[in-house]
Order: sequence, then structure tokens, then C-alpha cells
Amino acid sequence: MQRFQSYIDGEFVDGEARFASVDPATGEIWAEMPEAREKDVDRAVDAAEKALYDGPWSKLTATQRGKLLYKLADLVAANAQKLAELETRDTGKIIRETSAQIAYVADYYRYYAGIADKIEGSYLPIDKPDMDVWLRREPIGVVAMVVPWNSQLFLSAVKIGPALAAGCTMVVKASEDGPAPLLEFARLVHEAGFPAGVVNIITGFGPACGSALSRHPKVAHIAFTGGPETARHIVRNSAENLASTSLELGGKSPFIVFADADLESAANAQVAGIFAATGQSCVAGSRLIVERSVKERFLAMLKAKAEAIRIGSPLDMATEVGPLATKRQQDHVAALVERSVQSGARLVTGGERPDGAGYYFRPTILDCDDVASPSLAEEFFGPVLSVVSFETEAEALKIANDTRYGLASGVFTQNLTRAHRLMKGIRAGIVWVNTYRAVSPIAPFGGFGLSGHGREGGLAAALDFTRTKTIWLRTSDDPIPDPFVMR
Repeated sequence: MQRFQSYIDGEFVDGEARFASVDPATGEIWAEMPEAREKDVDRAVDAAEKALYDGPWSKLTATQRGKLLYKLADLVAANAQKLAELETRDTGKIIRETSAQIAYVADYYRYYAGIADKIEGSYLPIDKPDMDVWLRREPIGVVAMVVPWNSQLFLSAVKIGPALAAGCTMVVKASEDGPAPLLEFARLVHEAGFPAGVVNIITGFGPACGSALSRHPKVAHIAFTGGPETARHIVRNSAENLASTSLELGGKSPFIVFADADLESAANAQVAGIFAATGQSCVAGSRLIVERSVKERFLAMLKAKAEAIRIGSPLDMATEVGPLATKRQQDHVAALVERSVQSGARLVTGGERPDGAGYYFRPTILDCDDVASPSLAEEFFGPVLSVVSFETEAEALKIANDTRYGLASGVFTQNLTRAHRLMKGIRAGIVWVNTYRAVSPIAPFGGFGLSGHGREGGLAAALDFTRTKTIWLRTSDDPIPDPFVMR
């Protein structure tokens, strides 16, 4: 059995307690994890604060910070396969995806390495002739990062990269469901040569770890990815320290297919959008909105593709759908499918757990036309697609926007003017046109509504980890005039 440790103040340490981690492909315990509690959180935050203000990190130039990020990127690339195997073992995400995704994560660190010495201040043309005024951008402070189990090396890179480029220090809380890859990533941070306390990585449960971290008085900003309910707790906790927050939350993303679309291409994109990663993606295209004239044809294509998907061990490169990450998640998906069918949704395919060990669930399609199915409103975070049809563009847009979420969306059409109208009309932070589930470190990522606020990726993400300081310099040698008059 493998044994992992926390990384606090440049040291690998045990938590106040330990807990078992379960392999979702087998349902068996495979590793032992450190459980951080309030004392561990205090130590990690104190180390981050010391590194920020007193340690060698505070004295490095922006260019030097960038060089450390470049070194970290190289180490991530060199260790991508090992990290991928750990993520697959601990979360059930197929090795076919984790291998490619983690190799690409290195590019995120390279992107922010290049940005580190491009974060600029500005000179203000102030309206006072005897004053020079300029703005400095400085690190926002100690950052608490709360990262979920799905795609955790990617979802941590979009926080760690820009925060380090901005000069911040941090405490990263890996999800208790599958923390192994982030705890192993800490060894690369150590090897890269970051000063002690700059990056601290822990894992643990609810009030004893996550709550203690998000309400800590020395935390200045909280970067969170997860569900809306946990986000509400994060925001309530931030009232204790008045930390700013960036929240990347869930989604019920619309996937709109018009009759003039390349249906084969759209079908492949829909499979990628809902069945890849076993549907455990915040941008999952879980609501198919298809023009009625091609609905049955398109559904037949999707049904054939769904039933041909290879379900198996996530460590096998031939596997296309692996297990859900936890038994809790498997039960949630099964219960929501059952409630949807009871409400009148027609089961096109799937809807069941395969025989055998592990937390598997078959790729599932529900026809929800003319039905108020809960599957259209609630996030599955699993391989379940809900289908409705439309007659007009206006109807398609109305259905697409009929959600409390607003993270991602897809539009498939050969009509360029229609595509532009929908780009403007869809209320979501991301609109993919004739493609789906594409990402880049250069492009901001984030949503509207219950999908959160703030953006990850791009230059703006680095600026979010800074605050401006206004500098006033009086240039006159004359005595200051009347002290009772505001200048």
C-alpha cells in the first residue's frame, strides 16, 4: 500500500491523522493519505505568510520567479506519465486522457512563466502639476486554493501558475477524494527549488481542513473549483477574513445541433462532451438541444456510438469510459436517472451499472422531449445525456438559457450569421462553435450564474492574483500650503 504525505514549509510531513484512499475501478483500498486538520492548516498558512513577506521568495525578481516556473514545467512534462498513472489509480479517470492532459499541463506553467515579468504597473497623468503618481501591481497575499478530484493537476495549474507569476504564496487543498497526484506534484515543486513555504499542499475533510483554511485570518484570496453548495460555505467562511474569491463551479451546458450541421462531426463532439472523462467534467455538454427534423437520425447515431464505447480498466489505453470516482457519485447518478425516468424521460440507452467490481455506470441517453425531467436541471457529473428538440432558432436559444448555470455551450451549424447570433445570445462564459471541450492556457475559462465568477487562464488570471498600490510623489520644493485644505 502506498503512503503519501503533506508538503508544508518545504517539508514532507504526516497530517494529524491518516485516511484510506479507494481505487474506484476495484472498490479496494490502495493508498494511505495524510489528513490535515486545523493545526496543519495553521502551520501551512503561517509558512506561506512568512515566505511572502520575510523569506527569499519576497526578494526574487519577477524574472527569477519565471525561471522557477519554467523548471517546474519541465519537471511536470518529464513526470507526466507517473502523475497520470497516479491520477488514474486514485480517481478512475482513464489513462488515455490523463496522459495527454497532464503533458499539456506543463504548457500552462510555461505560459505563466513567461507572464511573470510582464505584469506591469502604470503612470497616471494626474491633474496636479506638482505630483507624479503611478500604480504598482503587488501580490494579493496568501492564497487558499481548493481543488476537486477531477482533472486536479489541470485545475490546480490554472491557479498555481498565475498565482506564482504574480508573486503570491499559497496553501493548496487537494480533494480528499483522490489527492494522490497533487501530493506527488509537491515533490516536483520541491525539486524545482521553490523556497520553503511558497507552495504548501495538504488534503483533508470539511470543517477540520477546508473550512479552517477558507476562514483563516491570514488568507487574502480563495480560489475554488467545485460545486455550488460547497461554494456557498466558502463564501460564508470568507466573511470571517474578508478574502476575495474566485469560484469555478458546475454546469448544465447546452449542446445545440441545427439540421445543417455536419452531424457526424457533431455526434463525435457530443460523445466527447458528455462521455469523455465519464462525464465528470464541469463543462460536460449534458443537454443536447437538437433541431426536430434531424432528432431521430442524430439520436440513432449517438445511441450507436454510446453502445460501442469500451468500458474497462482506466489503466488500459484502449478503455474509453472508466469508473465514476466514488461510490457516492455512482449512487447519485443512478438515483437521478431513476427519478428522470419516473418523471417521463425515455431511456434510449444505458441507465444501469455494469456487473462486476468498481463504480462504473453505462453511457446513458435520456429523451426528455415534452417532459419536466430533473435530468435537464440537475448536474449529474456522470455519463448521462438529456435530449430535447426545437423548431426555431429562438426556441433553441430559450432552451439553452433555461438554466441556473452558465459555464460552457456548444453550437453546431454551417450558417455563419446564425452562429454569430447564438454566440451573443447564449448566457455562458464559453461558446464553442463546431467543436467542444477545447482549452488553452491563453484563453480565459469561467462562467456566469451558478457556474461562478472570475476567470482562469490568460493574462487576466494572473492580474486577479494582484492588487494595485497607488504611489504619490510630490515634485515641488515649495512648502506644503494650507494643511486644512485637501489637495
